[in-house]
Amino acid sequence: MNEHDHSSRSDSMAAGIYYAVSGLLFPVTVVGYGLWVAKAFASRQSGVSVTAQGPLSARWFQHNLGTRQDEASDHLMRVLPGTSPLALRLTLGPMQLAHRASGYVPKAFRYPFEGAIPPKYEASARVPFFDDVVERRTKEVQQFVILGAGFDTRALRLPKDTPVKRFEVDMPETQKVKRDTLERAGIDATGVTFVPADFENEDWFDQLLRAGFDRTKPALFIWEGVIMYLDKEAIESTLKKIAALPKGTAVAFDYFTTEPLESKSLYWKYARAATRAANEPLKFGIDATPPSKERLSELLHGCGLSLVEHQTLGDEDAGERAWGGFAVAAVT
Repeated sequence: MNEHDHSSRSDSMAAGIYYAVSGLLFPVTVVGYGLWVAKAFASRQSGVSVTAQGPLSARWFQHNLGTRQDEASDHLMRVLPGTSPLALRLTLGPMQLAHRASGYVPKAFRYPFEGAIPPKYEASARVPFFDDVVERRTKEVQQFVILGAGFDTRALRLPKDTPVKRFEVDMPETQKVKRDTLERAGIDATGVTFVPADFENEDWFDQLLRAGFDRTKPALFIWEGVIMYLDKEAIESTLKKIAALPKGTAVAFDYFTTEPLESKSLYWKYARAATRAANEPLKFGIDATPPSKERLSELLHGCGLSLVEHQTLGDEDAGERAWGGFAVAAVT
């Protein structure tokens, strides 16, 4: 038996042990997940965005399964308003026991993600993409802005002595919850400037300038898990504002095509219904006509930006319609 065969056999055995243990504890997981979802929707009254909590949950699982260290996300998750400590224990506990017994990590929480990315794993699969962009490009700019920051912790992960100015822009209600939760979790956010703004109803860029952003210097913008919930006018307006900044400025984002908005598959029907129920419906998608990358490039070019990095989600080569992608656009 060669080394590859031995490794494959070991992986299969580990997976078997993992799923055997998690299968036995599945009823516990179901109860925990049900309680978690109920609390998440109930927490909307406290200003906690359900679509902001989802990405935090993905990073929290990665941290607790040992694939990506993120102490800040772990602490935030445990004290977030509307989050039940019991639900967290019931949901994560069976996974941790199965992981400790086998050493196996479910595909959804591997870092980096392996293989083709299905829609249900997009929130966790995009994490290494944005991490890599931040690591590389914050070395080339003097300003770092997270648009629609939610409970993102990347501004906190930069070295304390970084010369890069850090800004987070988000809805006032969500941002207030985050700041209160950071304080409650004992997380030092010194050096991060919080800018409350509504992308669809006010000029977020004016707010950013008032907060100390320098429009004469290049910047990196992260726009993760946001544009699919905005209308086209707000998206184009934001891209044009970024395009007016100096050469070297870049924006990294993930997006959906029109496929999720139009598909009759059970998954996308459920996704549309769930986001509507959370009062955060899917609104925007890039034209899914193949190749969708060209449709995205056309949109960016019309706003004054160039597409410099891209990953299509969905196998267009196999005749499928792409359902989304990861991208970096830059001022060139």
